[in-house]
Amino acid sequence: MSKTSVYLNFPGTTEDAFNFYQTIFGGENMGFMRYGDMPNPEQPLPDELAQKIMHTALPVGDMILMGADAIEGFGPPIIYGNNFSISVSAESNAEADSLFGKLADGGIITMPMQNTFWGDYFGMCTDKFGINWMVSFALPKE
Repeated sequence: MSKTSVYLNFPGTTEDAFNFYQTIFGGENMGFMRYGDMPNPEQPLPDELAQKIMHTALPVGDMILMGADAIEGFGPPIIYGNNFSISVSAESNAEADSLFGKLADGGIITMPMQNTFWGDYFGMCTDKFGINWMVSFALPKE
């Protein structure tokens, strides 16, 4: 069976973002591969670009969150928008509140955590790195 992962591109803040996400979700980062680690680049990279992140990954539950710094010449430019969200399902109201509070810290709350008509405790925010998150906990059925 295939697994779903989410790949995030940042404008040079990947290492900070993934260190931040690790403080929230735990787990062990699979390492930071830097553009300077590429074997035999066609052109030498300036030190500033060589230190940018080419790939990283962090297990989050049953998925792997992956990311990279988007630098000119190595993929399309970043266009911030609401073209995706990452959905996290918590195991309790308390865990949902904790995750949501940490993700929203320094960001924007677009929908505070609340009970919904579809039976979840749910909220949405955009974190300080511009990533959209949905946090939910499936309320027990009565």
